Amino acid sequence: MSGVDYETVARFAQQGGLIYFGTIFFAGIAYALWPRNGEAFRRLAQLPLEKDEDDHV
Repeated sequence: MSGVDYETVARFAQQGGLIYFGTIFFAGIAYALWPRNGEAFRRLAQLPLEKDEDDHV
């Protein structure tokens, strides 16, 4: 038998997953709050409210 048991592998996987998903989460937050992206997000937020010429409702 090797010196690596289930608990060691499980602990490593849990900590690695936490770091991985934490990094992805904070990268998404940084992208959403980056000043250069602000105008595009404001324009896209108003897109569903614009009246299309094709609408005959």
